[in-house]
Amino acid sequence: MRAAAVAVLVVALTAGGACAADDEFSTPRPTVPVVTAVTDGSEPADRPGQDRQPADAPRADAREADSDIGGATADAGGTMASTGDEPAVEEPAVGEAGAATDAPESPDPVLPPTTVRPDGDMFAADVTLHALLTLDEPIDMAVAPGDDLVWIAERAGRVSRVDMERGEVVETVLDIGAETEATGEQGLLGIAVTDRWLYANFTDLAGDTRVDAFEREGTGLSGRRRAILFQAQPFSNHNGGDLAIGPDGFLYVAFGDGGSGGDPLDAGQDPTTWLGAVLRIEPTPDAAEPYAVPADNPFAASQDGAGRPEIFLTGVRNPWRLSFDRATGDLWIADVGQDAYEEVTVLLAANGGGLGANLGWRLREGLHRFTGDEPPDHADPVWEYSQDDGCSVTGGYVYRGSAIEDLYGAYVFGDYCTSRLWALQISTGEVEFRELGAEVFGGSLASFGEDAHGELYALSLNGTVARIVPR
Repeated sequence: MRAAAVAVLVVALTAGGACAADDEFSTPRPTVPVVTAVTDGSEPADRPGQDRQPADAPRADAREADSDIGGATADAGGTMASTGDEPAVEEPAVGEAGAATDAPESPDPVLPPTTVRPDGDMFAADVTLHALLTLDEPIDMAVAPGDDLVWIAERAGRVSRVDMERGEVVETVLDIGAETEATGEQGLLGIAVTDRWLYANFTDLAGDTRVDAFEREGTGLSGRRRAILFQAQPFSNHNGGDLAIGPDGFLYVAFGDGGSGGDPLDAGQDPTTWLGAVLRIEPTPDAAEPYAVPADNPFAASQDGAGRPEIFLTGVRNPWRLSFDRATGDLWIADVGQDAYEEVTVLLAANGGGLGANLGWRLREGLHRFTGDEPPDHADPVWEYSQDDGCSVTGGYVYRGSAIEDLYGAYVFGDYCTSRLWALQISTGEVEFRELGAEVFGGSLASFGEDAHGELYALSLNGTVARIVPR
């Protein structure tokens, strides 16, 4: 990526409005979340999200002109560009979904083993980065079930099968470069792969968010495609873009607050819009409707329009990478801050993995007041850091590999600007943080990847894909 373009992305991720107001007379400290869910089979007295009312701010599907990264934007609802040799796209209406009454019950989750290996001594871990290959703005990585190679997405719209041992691209699986533009915070932003489908989250040429399903065939794709989600974007930044398959088998989709600075639409606290939320859906590319809503989503059974049924949790600004701990099922979310604080939140699987949680934005930035009081069902971050120490958090994974024994059980993440690797552990009952002493080659730490064996990788927008290895 050209240096100028990298600078634009950094500015877009961090630009904002008024400075956040710190809590007076207090120094908030991150704490480890505790298990609070009912375990005897009875319903909790107050189910998360059950009594929430819609926010006063209306849902905004109209595009505003004053994006915080400058430049004109197109009207909302623009159609996807296509070329003559592309497969036809079956496109749902905005927000189209199967009725809640037809929604599936949540399948039995894939439970972690009853005995979890003890965490290692994170402070004794000695790691470095081993560069494997260079790509064009690598932005996400996924494991494709049944394939020994990993799949890596490049922001310009390409997904490739990559042999990490040989450090080379074996084949291009998907190229939607004619349908997206890698500029600012836009482009192909996230992928997830199941045994039958590749899901891609990208902004189209009008700047709106699309999540499409591409059918797998052998090591490639069949050419069959289905549009799953569409969301008009009011501004050109804060698109979120991450996708993850949860332990429950559902697809989790991260949306930013719609952009600009300071959340002018109050999307983070408005459950009647997908913006500022993480969705949980069951894609059904073969069915009449493109997806179904899990029956236990917080607003799945809502009859009064209190919230969109697809929403799993609310209150995020621009979640830049979420991941599930493969050993415990806990959900980790890194959320990019406004003017002062970057944050990381862990939502315990034992508490529903964040079902119905509110991460606080724009009432809160990190552990601090931004525009209001702490909301109901609020989940405090487990870690925050000042923008004196970075500019934009990049979420990672809990390490569950075997090559670095001391790192086992630590959440590895970093910052886009400093590109240094950091780690958190919470297993002692306290939040422990460590600088790992390794820095991503070329800077611009855009993402992390996890392979089938639990080994971790760091992706730089400047091109480098590197494995985290013992020194």
